[in-house]
Amino acid sequence: MDDVNRECRFFVSYSGVKLPFNLVNPIDPEMLSHRNTFIRAYFDQAGKLSGFDKVVYGEVELSHRYEYHANGALKRAEIAMPDEEPAALDFDEAAAPGLGHVTAAGIDEESP
Repeated sequence: MDDVNRECRFFVSYSGVKLPFNLVNPIDPEMLSHRNTFIRAYFDQAGKLSGFDKVVYGEVELSHRYEYHANGALKRAEIAMPDEEPAALDFDEAAAPGLGHVTAAGIDEESP
């Protein structure tokens, strides 16, 4: 991800389970010192969520990174958690998972 062309914003949490996650309750950076848990989110120049880190007691507990098709539909989601292999999900232009969409440790697995 290109750090130069991203905007960073902070949120209390997210809602739902559909990717990309819906981030809720924005907070000002000045309020972070009063929180144990927060979401550090990155947005591209078009304002689309390109990824986020869930920070708990100063440690990243969950990371998502997103890529989009030209039509705006989710193309790829990369998900990482400490002590687990990162996973990637690939989606077609209708945002439906494609065959061989789940990858972990660099190995593609076919979906049923």
